[in-house]
Amino acid sequence: MSPPVPQPAAAPAVALSTASVYPESTPTAFEMAARLGYDAVEVMVGMDETSQDIEQVRHLSEYHDVPVCAVHAPCLLITQRVWGTDPWAKLETSAEMAREVGADVVVVHPPFRWQRDYARGFVEGIAVLEERTGVSFAVENMYPWRASRREMQVYLPHWDPVGFDYTNLTLDVSHAATAQVDALDMAVRMGDRLRHLHLTDGAGSAKDEHLIPGRGTQPVAELLEHLATSGFGGHVVLEVNTRRSGNRSGRETDLMEGLAFARLHFAPAPA
Repeated sequence: MSPPVPQPAAAPAVALSTASVYPESTPTAFEMAARLGYDAVEVMVGMDETSQDIEQVRHLSEYHDVPVCAVHAPCLLITQRVWGTDPWAKLETSAEMAREVGADVVVVHPPFRWQRDYARGFVEGIAVLEERTGVSFAVENMYPWRASRREMQVYLPHWDPVGFDYTNLTLDVSHAATAQVDALDMAVRMGDRLRHLHLTDGAGSAKDEHLIPGRGTQPVAELLEHLATSGFGGHVVLEVNTRRSGNRSGRETDLMEGLAFARLHFAPAPA
């Protein structure tokens, strides 16, 4: 009997955040993800009404045959009134959407410092939500706000979630750049709590840039190679700013470049 022929390892999954097509819509993100070859979508719940509608998101996923891997809760300044004003209720609805569309992660930012009641019980509350809903709430690294030589801490308990008792974490490379920290070092510090990666880049300015990976100064290639060889089993999601891509064609080119970068560097080790 002939020995079995070795089969090449499957390429790890790479997803597209719906935020990556802004100002175009959530339906456009699903269509592009399917056509360009992404494996899944992360839904950024935002001002786009489709992103807020569980049934429409499920329909888009089924119609384009692209699964939803994660739901990004509405945590931005501009989404403070999306799904109401109670931050815990927003997370409950995010978990409901995740369960209904088959996602296993909700991405959440730490509270703003003026959300003191929310922040006071945030770490413990996230643990309770995970236990009750069965959904992983992956808390994302943020950054201090900087103006000239001044820094302002606007997130509680801190913009860096590593030192707190969260079970699951999200690493955003652009946020690491804005905080002027090394994303690879942060990934190492996160260890096996790293559940979710926002693949992007930055050059260290005070502005959260969300560059196409490889266009900034972060060690993004090395980060992906580290994850590929360290047993990372979470999601890799391209979350970039394409508002300056020029037009639809330029946006698609940028999204193809980001996907190619991920496929090249987040590759399984040879057998």
